[in-house]
Amino acid sequence: MTLAQHYTRFRVDERLLLTGHSHQAWPDVAREGLLEAYDDAALAVDQKWERAFARADRLRDGVRSLLGDPDAEVALGASTHDLVVRFLSALDLRGRPRLVTTGGEFHSARRQLDRLAEAGVEVVKVPAQPVATLSERLAAAVDGRTAAVVASSVLFETSQVVPGLAVVADACARHGAELLVDAYHQLGVVPLSLDDAGLASAWVVGGGYKYLQLGEGNCFLRLPDHTAGLRPVITGWYAEFGDLEHAAAGTVSYARGAARFAGSTYDPSSHYRASRVLDFFAEQGLTPPRLREVSLHQRGLLARAFDDLDLPDGVVTRDRETPADGFGGFLTLFAPEAATLQAALAERGVRTDSRGQHLRFGPAPYLTDDQLTAAMTTLGEVVRAARG
Repeated sequence: MTLAQHYTRFRVDERLLLTGHSHQAWPDVAREGLLEAYDDAALAVDQKWERAFARADRLRDGVRSLLGDPDAEVALGASTHDLVVRFLSALDLRGRPRLVTTGGEFHSARRQLDRLAEAGVEVVKVPAQPVATLSERLAAAVDGRTAAVVASSVLFETSQVVPGLAVVADACARHGAELLVDAYHQLGVVPLSLDDAGLASAWVVGGGYKYLQLGEGNCFLRLPDHTAGLRPVITGWYAEFGDLEHAAAGTVSYARGAARFAGSTYDPSSHYRASRVLDFFAEQGLTPPRLREVSLHQRGLLARAFDDLDLPDGVVTRDRETPADGFGGFLTLFAPEAATLQAALAERGVRTDSRGQHLRFGPAPYLTDDQLTAAMTTLGEVVRAARG
């Protein structure tokens, strides 16, 4: 019995879906969750929210488990961008008009920080390469004018794990700055314990659209313990729910804990879907260590199959210096014509992804070794056909 039998709607056993780093297939139970959301709305109408909030709490519990932080305060949002904006709006950018980030951030942070730079905020971009020294270089860029550092734990273009982020957390603590870690490309493929990683003082943002198979609308922001009193300027009326912190007369009140970063009325169907998928993962034993084991095997198989093709480095090559455990869940190939190769692969039924010169092969637990080998064999055929 293979895992693929639980993904019949996505037909994963019939298709070569190598976009697992961007959009993994959803198990069939995800559809059941969506139907349950409809049925609850039809049954309870406006009283559905008590049922919906229970699904949101299940998602928060799943996030806490993935972070190894059972008591974490977790805010939810439709996208990481929504949550990053609320985080940025809580910073004292007048008193500390400086943000530090990397040149390898995903667009949800990259574009927003670029726009803030246009508006006059000093944004320092530390080159993402070499990744081995990235944390040290980020830490060195933090000073007393820095409001926050925004950095990924796994780079979205290359799949490289960023080592030693604890030194960035320490630098932020010394200078009174915040650290926001984007763990989107880590969760579900590289185990994470915030305490073990030295990141207990960090904010963490991520979501379920990629390796967790939760689909859209399931993003989160984990708050560290020291954030009481921060008041995001971008705020929704849900932040007025619950136990309100004392506020001076004439000022806007906020709930305590993660509810301070809440938004407003949302589509709860995403949380129904997430609840079902989180339970499915538990039933199938798809724990972070098991998912890491599968990922290392699949990525290693793809890398070896690519090397066996013996293609010219000038056409397509890969990083052979970073050790296997220094990568997340996908294989990046470097190709000047990455988009062309991606299109040619798609014509032959192999779904991949490209960003600039990065051609990305993203496996998933429901794919077989034969499927991965077939996908890489097709790349060889594409390259050789293009070269005549």
